Amino acid sequence: MSGIGQYPFLDANQFLHLSAPLVDVRSPAEFKRGHIPRAYNLPLFDDGQRAQVGIAYKKLGREQAILCGLELAGPHLPKIAKQLREIAFTESGDVGLYCWRGGMRSGSVAWLAGLVGLRPILLQGGYKRYRHWVLEQFNCSWPLHIIGGRTGTGKTDLLHILASRGLAILDLEGLANHRGSSFGGLGLPAQPTNEHYENQIAEVLDSHHCQGSKVIWLEAESTQVGRCRIPRGLFLQMGIASLLEICRTEEERVARLVSVYSKYGNEALLKATQRISRRLGPQRTAQAIKAIERGNWAAACRTLINYYDSCYDRELRQSPARISVDLTGLGDEDAATMLLDRGLVGDTLVATL
Repeated sequence: MSGIGQYPFLDANQFLHLSAPLVDVRSPAEFKRGHIPRAYNLPLFDDGQRAQVGIAYKKLGREQAILCGLELAGPHLPKIAKQLREIAFTESGDVGLYCWRGGMRSGSVAWLAGLVGLRPILLQGGYKRYRHWVLEQFNCSWPLHIIGGRTGTGKTDLLHILASRGLAILDLEGLANHRGSSFGGLGLPAQPTNEHYENQIAEVLDSHHCQGSKVIWLEAESTQVGRCRIPRGLFLQMGIASLLEICRTEEERVARLVSVYSKYGNEALLKATQRISRRLGPQRTAQAIKAIERGNWAAACRTLINYYDSCYDRELRQSPARISVDLTGLGDEDAATMLLDRGLVGDTLVATL
């Protein structure tokens, strides 16, 4: 083996569209901060070992850092080789590899992969270059159309039904593991880092681009979805996109909210209410807390949606182009059918928003 030069390097766009499995050889902490969404993590060093190599590099130089790395990684190479073979399950034996800059770590694992009969393909510039690609996506122009509506109108459920019927969607709340309000994290997994949130969004957009989608539907959101921030370039495009506002009665909205949130119990709901007490004001906060303590979920919802409605209405006034459609009395599936039949949603819009 003459080194890593014999293995192909691909730019980010080519690397992402490989059919082969992708392997991130960075440490677990690096991987957790952000990674290519479909990549496996097979670290050459754990977090502590990576720190040791970094210290050796700073204090003793590159050669001593390499020797330190070899000493630390050496005992684990048979295990890594076995895991590589398990991951590279394709007949071709292709496996995409990357580290931070596309240097020593991915090169070392590429050498190991070659020894066990695999065909490694490396990401030029590593994860650092991939992040440049991610951020570039938010400066592209995207065919966005927004579904808006007051809280409890079922925007997210409708979005998912449209996806099941073949429409291109971008579920910003789903990717963030958050429903977008103070109550939005209840019952959901931990949120990703903001870096990884951006990675996921970029890859969904790229997927729709590759499929030739002419319209991408997403839900109206504030700039923050829980702790995750929508990328600025994308958020600016959302602000000027056409908006379809769906409307339902307050009774329907309260019933939907009660069905979603009542199962989380008093303690979680009280904490979520107290987090927005300054914005609610003392009177509404007291009313909501009293209703929650009594288990009167409907009364609590009515108090809270008054606050959220005012926030939504204020943001709605900034939308340059919108139409409203009343879905009162329609289940989600029937609502989706009606919107499709009327040409209000689709891959190519019939109605002009």
